[in-house]
Amino acid sequence: MIPPAESLLKYDNPVLVSKSSDRKSPKGRPLRVSPQQPMDSTPVPPPPKLKSSSTDATKQDSEEILHTILPPREWMEGNQLWVQQVSSAPCTRTDVVHLEELLDTKLQQRQARETGICPVRRELYSQCFDELIRQVTINCAERGLLLLRVRDEIQMTMAAYQTLYESSVAFGVRKALQGEQGKVDMEQRISDLESESQDLRKQLNEQKAKCDAIEKREHERRQTEEKKHMEEIQFLKRTNQQLKTQLELMIVPKK
Repeated sequence: MIPPAESLLKYDNPVLVSKSSDRKSPKGRPLRVSPQQPMDSTPVPPPPKLKSSSTDATKQDSEEILHTILPPREWMEGNQLWVQQVSSAPCTRTDVVHLEELLDTKLQQRQARETGICPVRRELYSQCFDELIRQVTINCAERGLLLLRVRDEIQMTMAAYQTLYESSVAFGVRKALQGEQGKVDMEQRISDLESESQDLRKQLNEQKAKCDAIEKREHERRQTEEKKHMEEIQFLKRTNQQLKTQLELMIVPKK
């Protein structure tokens, strides 16, 4: 396992855990057992004042809350397990100014984008927020827990936005692929319709040529029939005139 990278969150010095069975839960606290004192006649010292005990208990509770909010990080080097807990040292105004300067330096060193979606910038600001939670929790555990709720809400909202973004990207890609497939199908359909249109135009031209040929042939036939009909009419008129003349000659009495 690779040792964790440097973080804006302040940690104590790493502690070597010799066996994996000695690995403790992030919420656990080491037991403080004092060595056994030999029995002697020395009088028992008076108990500490109540105020000091209350202060120590409050400090211990704050540390437990701090380690619950910000669990220690662990890594393996060979067969050795290292554990590093967050620092419980109080912070000063100088620490806050140094944190801001360190944040700006990290942003420049890792070339984080100033606008838009940037995982590097988001990671650094998350570390900075955790460090602010650590500093606040040391002085006021309740305020630290409230900031923890704010941090979790922000992370949940960001996760929801990320899920929505990924689903929208997947939807867009799917629609784009469907559009490309539809485009290919439409182009194929257009090609088929153009080919069918050309065939229909060819058939139309052939039918027009046939129609023109039939009209020409029928026109010639009609002219021939009309000419023949006119000749028959003329022949019948001449025949009728001759018969009429003969009939008149036959009817006129002889003198």
